[in-house]
Amino acid sequence: MRALITGITGQDGAYLAELLLGMDYEVFGLKRRLSTPNLWRLDALGITESVKIIDGDMTDMASLSRALSISLPDEVYNLAAQSFVPSSFDSPNTTFDINAKGVINLLELLRFSNIKFYQASTSEMFGLVNVESQDENTPFHPRSPYGVSKAAAHYATINYREAYGLQASCGILFNHESPLRGEEFVTKKITNGIQDILDGKTETLALGNLEAKRDWGHARDYVEAMWLMLQKDPNDYVVATGESHSVKEFVNLAFAKAGLNPEKHVIVDKKYLRPSDVPILCGSPRKIKELGWSPKYNFEGMIEEMVSQRYLKAA
Repeated sequence: MRALITGITGQDGAYLAELLLGMDYEVFGLKRRLSTPNLWRLDALGITESVKIIDGDMTDMASLSRALSISLPDEVYNLAAQSFVPSSFDSPNTTFDINAKGVINLLELLRFSNIKFYQASTSEMFGLVNVESQDENTPFHPRSPYGVSKAAAHYATINYREAYGLQASCGILFNHESPLRGEEFVTKKITNGIQDILDGKTETLALGNLEAKRDWGHARDYVEAMWLMLQKDPNDYVVATGESHSVKEFVNLAFAKAGLNPEKHVIVDKKYLRPSDVPILCGSPRKIKELGWSPKYNFEGMIEEMVSQRYLKAA
């Protein structure tokens, strides 16, 4: 089997590449051309030499066509995105170009193929929810340009599946973390902040909304769900733990693992508050569990790994 992973240098791309290599896939990865190669996650997993990197851009259909011609994949996993929600408020056009138009570029190229396609959708599409638990039938009310762009890509994927018979599935993934999480995300900001406090570099960690609640899982568990979806008939699945925890809970557990008292170090800074926030998200994984998926990590175990391996970060 051959797989093409867009966004292979990200958290999910690296873990998915590791998983597929372990299944004897030939793995190709699309990455943006940068002056300094961003391969630290692949390096951390020891798989850089095992994947075949192709330079390309989601906004350039010609480079996507070239990547497909080189990789000749059985499966395409689209994980490429501008995925940082606060940045989407600052750069909505760029966010839409990558997250929505880029997906349509791929869908057009795959339209009449037998290639299986996975689209990385997100719980941020739900946004302002009025139900306790969100599943595949919960209406979307995104609260950020990121959420809106992902909803557009999600519906485009469904449309291509229904109109052209494309073997496409969408994974509506709730928050998933790991030691390979990007440093701009709050969970990694917390664990890196703990390290800086322990190293004596600072005494405080400034955060935004501590009351926001999310359904947090581990990225390693979630990439297994991605693969599993493409082994079944095309469909859409929520991937979540079914539990919701606040940022404050995450902070308290992480600081406790490091032997620190958060009340002595954590402050709230209004500059980290979003223009419009999502107060709570909690997914229902019933449908994906019917395929045989279940998470191996719990909330505390995920935090413990992130605190103990907080050195895993970009050089």
